[in-house]
Amino acid sequence: MNDIIIYIIVGVAGIGVGILMAASVLKKKIEKRSEGILKDAKEKAEVLKKEKILQAKEKFLQLKSEHEKIIQQKNNQLNNNENRLKQKESSFSHKQEELQRKQKEIDTIRNNLNAQLDLVNKRQMEVDKFHKKQVEQLQAISSMSAAEAKAQLIDTLKDEARSEAMVQVAEIVDEARLTANKEAKKIVIETIQRTAAESAIENSVSVFNIESDEIKGRIIGREGRNIRALEALTGVEIIIDDSPDAILLSSFDPVRREIARLSLHKLVTDGRIHPARIEEVVMKTKKTINQEIIEAGKRATIDLGIHGMHHELVRMVGKMKFRSSYGQNLLQHSREVANLCATMAAELGLNPKLAKRAGLLHDIGKVPDSEPELPHALHGMKLAEKYKEKPDVCNAIGSHHDEIEMNTLISPIVQVCDAISGARPGARREVVEAYIQRLNKLEELALNYPGVIKTYAIQAGRELRVIVGADKVSDSDASKISFDLSKKIQDGMTYPGQIKITVIRETRAVNYAK
Repeated sequence: MNDIIIYIIVGVAGIGVGILMAASVLKKKIEKRSEGILKDAKEKAEVLKKEKILQAKEKFLQLKSEHEKIIQQKNNQLNNNENRLKQKESSFSHKQEELQRKQKEIDTIRNNLNAQLDLVNKRQMEVDKFHKKQVEQLQAISSMSAAEAKAQLIDTLKDEARSEAMVQVAEIVDEARLTANKEAKKIVIETIQRTAAESAIENSVSVFNIESDEIKGRIIGREGRNIRALEALTGVEIIIDDSPDAILLSSFDPVRREIARLSLHKLVTDGRIHPARIEEVVMKTKKTINQEIIEAGKRATIDLGIHGMHHELVRMVGKMKFRSSYGQNLLQHSREVANLCATMAAELGLNPKLAKRAGLLHDIGKVPDSEPELPHALHGMKLAEKYKEKPDVCNAIGSHHDEIEMNTLISPIVQVCDAISGARPGARREVVEAYIQRLNKLEELALNYPGVIKTYAIQAGRELRVIVGADKVSDSDASKISFDLSKKIQDGMTYPGQIKITVIRETRAVNYAK
């Protein structure tokens, strides 16, 4: 029994020793594996660290390169701006030197004139003394006083003047007989131009475009009730013929034509076309147009700095927006005349505000509420007098076509500025071929620049718009093109007034959803 116990104890002890030995071996293996894993982790961490450092260095170099590029672009832009400023300073210095030289020339001329004036005054004094001496000698010789000799001379001159006046009258009568037929034809032609319908077709017809011929039937309505209602409410003749996609609106009143055009547009857009709806739309459109007329008149007076004008005159100024004269918009023409009058009056030392007022109102006789029998200048003068305008303004309006006598210095200024605005090439009818050639030359001049895509001469050749490619021309190049073009046009072309050169550089991104 004891032997068994001893064997068991020895066995348990052996197992324990085996377990301890196995645990020791296992612990060593675990420690060895842990050291290997730790070593691998350190090696991977070192590699990852090196990769991150390299990536950071590459990113830094990339950002540094981009930053240097941006700095270089900014420096180039600053250099370009500095060069332009230097050019402008050089041009300014040159102009300043030229002005100083001209000022010196003017001072020299003024000094010479003063010297000549002093010499003339001295000679005039000598002439007066000599004349007085001669008169005294003549009185002594003729035994007549100066007053008696003067009276006798006046009687003699009167007789000679009467005889010469009779000759002049006879010549004037003969000339009047020769020119009477010509003047009569001129008056008849002017009368026909004011009243004839066929010759004024371009100023009495508006075209309303439609999408399809089906809309024509809806506008006409059952048995023509819609078109009759529209004509009765607007006072405009609506012509619907076989012309595709178009309806003609005919009336000598441009305001009525505009009301009819806008009303038709609203009705066609809305789709409800019947007499009750037509009446509602026309009434709303009339209110809108009347408000637009008043706003246009107010805007014109505010832009020109004219204050205190009667509200009826302001409304008539606004009506000019819908009236043209020989193809020239009447409101634009009147504003141009007003500005010209102010400039000319200021140069002559007159009242520029009064001249500007007269220039703006000089053609209000062309937009009356009822057709008068008087010429438009006289009718405009009557309207100005009715609404308490100053006598100088009224006389300038009435006399700008010589219907009445001019009795103020502003009147000839208005007449001259009216002629300047009307005679400016491109403003009214002129030699079409010469006008078109000038505009074509203007556009071709801009097309010679690299990067220019399209050119448009607009506003009767007073503005040139140049469209350039955004990928070929930079902002600084666009400014340079505009400056160079202005110099070329100024040096190489003959043109009225001034030409505005606008260079447009834009980028468009276009895609299609399919």
